[in-house]
Amino acid sequence: MDFKTLGRTDLKVTDICLGTMTWGSQSTEAEGHAQIAMGRDAGINFMDTAELYAVPGSPETSGRTEEIIGNWFAANKDRDRWVLASKIGGGGSPFLRGGRRADGEGIREALEKSLRRLKTDYVDLYQIHWASRGHYHFQHYWDYAPHQQDTTDVLANLLDMLDVLGELVREGKIRHIGVSNETTWGIAQWLRLAEQHGLPRLVSVQNEYNLIRRQFDHDLAELSHHEDVGLLAYSPLAGGMLTGKYLDGATPPASRKDYQKGFWRINEHSESATRHYLALAEQHGIDPIHMAIAFCRSRPFMTATIIGATRTAQLQHVLAGLELKLSPELLREIDTIHRLQPRPI
Repeated sequence: MDFKTLGRTDLKVTDICLGTMTWGSQSTEAEGHAQIAMGRDAGINFMDTAELYAVPGSPETSGRTEEIIGNWFAANKDRDRWVLASKIGGGGSPFLRGGRRADGEGIREALEKSLRRLKTDYVDLYQIHWASRGHYHFQHYWDYAPHQQDTTDVLANLLDMLDVLGELVREGKIRHIGVSNETTWGIAQWLRLAEQHGLPRLVSVQNEYNLIRRQFDHDLAELSHHEDVGLLAYSPLAGGMLTGKYLDGATPPASRKDYQKGFWRINEHSESATRHYLALAEQHGIDPIHMAIAFCRSRPFMTATIIGATRTAQLQHVLAGLELKLSPELLREIDTIHRLQPRPI
């Protein structure tokens, strides 16, 4: 297991982060605890959750994943061996503070509830789950409209959140802060306002990154390099697309496509790209899941790749491939496919 420094801090995290979002809905508490134990035994020290989880989000499941993690900590007394990350929802979910956007007041309220559920008095990394002004992540790439944003209002909201995050850092309830589903401009503003006002600096951004969604490669990669804001990559298998299990119209029971009706990642371009990557893995005698994870880990801007599993056997399979390092030749072949199909989703 490799370790990376989280931003400009002295905190070392494994470059594999344990994802948790299915625990409490698609996965039972016992399965969640088994995955924590499996991750611990593999040497992982980094775990990510959110107030929204478990998914699919609902009033009944919101906060349940944090409760499952808290019950583990209470039973195993190992909170201090984990770098624990959680998130506040950005807004729009009616069951989270009536759907209002994230702001300073909401951050304090959400964090206090998360701490109680997690049975801890601090989180190592607290993140804004998505930008309330809008973003181009998930399926929103095609309808993102930044020209409709009110710049003055956006910046006032960011400063309000930073002020309260700073208070919570001083109180010892948060060690560091990060964002998720953010843009280059958004991250730049968080950094600028923090420097101007002596407030906490972002240490990470959690965005999607995988073989068929590589938006991070350009402006965000440049910002990450110069500002030391590393990527925590979610969906390294593109929601299961890169396993090949959705090809030819297949919908495996209990899969992402099964519960997420209108699964937006599937189209003729993503299916074609997936077939190319599956063929490449077969050509090199490599498991395609292991190749996809190893590719993410090879990227220079990557702090950690988040791996989540519905079933414990899936996590076991991913962990079995962590020794894989991709050769320069294979990386060049991946880039050749990418140039032919640069943005399939």
